[in-house]
Amino acid sequence: MKVDLTTRLAGLQLKNPVLTASGTFGFGEEYARFYDLALLGGITVKGITLEPRIGNPVPRIAETPSGILNAVGLENPGLEAFLSTYLPRLEKLKTAVIVNISGFSLEEYAKLAAALPENSCIAALEVNISCPNIKDGGMAFGTDPQSAGEVLAVTRKQTKLPLIAKLSPNVTDIVAIAKAVEENGADIISLINTLLGMRIDLDRGRPLLANTMGGLSGPAVRPVAVRMVYQVYQAVRLPIIGMGGISCWQDAVEFMLAGASAVSVGTANFINPLAPLEIINGLEAYCRQKGYHSVKELVGLAHRKEEPFDEEKR
Repeated sequence: MKVDLTTRLAGLQLKNPVLTASGTFGFGEEYARFYDLALLGGITVKGITLEPRIGNPVPRIAETPSGILNAVGLENPGLEAFLSTYLPRLEKLKTAVIVNISGFSLEEYAKLAAALPENSCIAALEVNISCPNIKDGGMAFGTDPQSAGEVLAVTRKQTKLPLIAKLSPNVTDIVAIAKAVEENGADIISLINTLLGMRIDLDRGRPLLANTMGGLSGPAVRPVAVRMVYQVYQAVRLPIIGMGGISCWQDAVEFMLAGASAVSVGTANFINPLAPLEIINGLEAYCRQKGYHSVKELVGLAHRKEEPFDEEKR
């Protein structure tokens, strides 16, 4: 039985529902030596800011029993270098290219969105609203519904490209944030970003990361991510890209059953570069085993009302 893996997220058309997460896949070139990137549904490039950033001081990566902490600090070459050097290379890829953008003010988000060409290989913009809002004294855009909505509103005015709002899990009410971005121009929601955490160096008696705290990713965050996908699916009408600790096809299926229309693989790329391909194959095999003709049939199945228990069928 042939399984249809094609996935449509608002205006974003994918050959299959498996993407790579921003910050874990560079600009794709680092992984192209392992396999043909055209096999993926798409890639999300390293987060871009207006100006180049060298990132935070080292150490900025720390392992945990079931994931990693990172405090890289948005290291990237900046908008000008991305447009002149990296975008022409990305044009050669035969898969969807999503560009992650991060700003430190509303004006920066607007400038980034306006500068990224619509008539290029860029299939969508992922708006990272987990960065510090310098003008608000360091408060993160993504932890306040009004601020989150404002970022999407100003970005929406500057581009016709599909907008993906990348949400922070470090909030009390993820549904309120999701509704705010939906109301202000987001086409798609991706969640979750990393959870805030830290480690202490026992020898030095000091925080292990130079930045003190960092973002926790990997299998440890997956149950939180699945829960948030489940909640947001119930509350908004936008398609969801699920991410957070996905390392195998079983994880991907769980996210899709919770309500994700697509999934994004992040930390697992560091451990197993072939993980995205294994997940694509696993999703197809699972659908075939269950008798589903399309991967779309998985989306939100966990929200079905359970059939009454029949003692005679026990």
